[in-house]
Amino acid sequence: MIGTLVNVGAVIAGSTLGLLIHSRLPQKITTITFQGIGLFTVFLGITMAMETDNPLIMIFSIVLGGILGETIDIANYLERFGDALKVRVKSKNERFTEGLLSAFLLFCMGAMTILGAIEEGLGDPPNLLLAKSVLDGFAAIALSTTFGIGIMFSVVPLLIYQGGLTLFAGLLQNVLSDVVVGEISAVGGLILLGLGLNILEIKEIRLLNMLPALLVAAILAFFFLQ
Repeated sequence: MIGTLVNVGAVIAGSTLGLLIHSRLPQKITTITFQGIGLFTVFLGITMAMETDNPLIMIFSIVLGGILGETIDIANYLERFGDALKVRVKSKNERFTEGLLSAFLLFCMGAMTILGAIEEGLGDPPNLLLAKSVLDGFAAIALSTTFGIGIMFSVVPLLIYQGGLTLFAGLLQNVLSDVVVGEISAVGGLILLGLGLNILEIKEIRLLNMLPALLVAAILAFFFLQ
């Protein structure tokens, strides 16, 4: 769990620095930073999504996953979790929950999360997660200048998700082959693309309810591409 704990520490440190910088920045600088984050997220999402060699897997995953997520209404539960955490820490930032959940999506959709967690869980040095920690730390600086302290508390779902993958790495290594991870990452790229559109306020997409698409992608890739 060392890699995940370092990742958590990097996000906390980056968020803290971002909050300190934010208090000294004029609004126009915060706005352009926000827009820059949105554009980069769109680019990252497109880059990841283009790595798929099986667009049908992607289409079925995002559609079936979205239907499943809407049926369960995952967004409602996660938003309630964010709001409850906001009350508990007595934050008055109106974008606390939005920032927390946006940061979680950005920090956890890439292949580095899955591969890094498995690498460490199998007893290897957590090189991927350490590299990811550096990237996430810088991202946390930029995000917290816009979303505020909610970015810091994104470490809670990050720790649960990434730490869980690490703990169950032994069970997952035979399931999550390179092909399966590639398809999960590609679908994650679509979700990041949607996150970028949300950040840029182009279109509001219910991304949290699309999270089951990652599981659907894993199942379809496992049965049809191996």
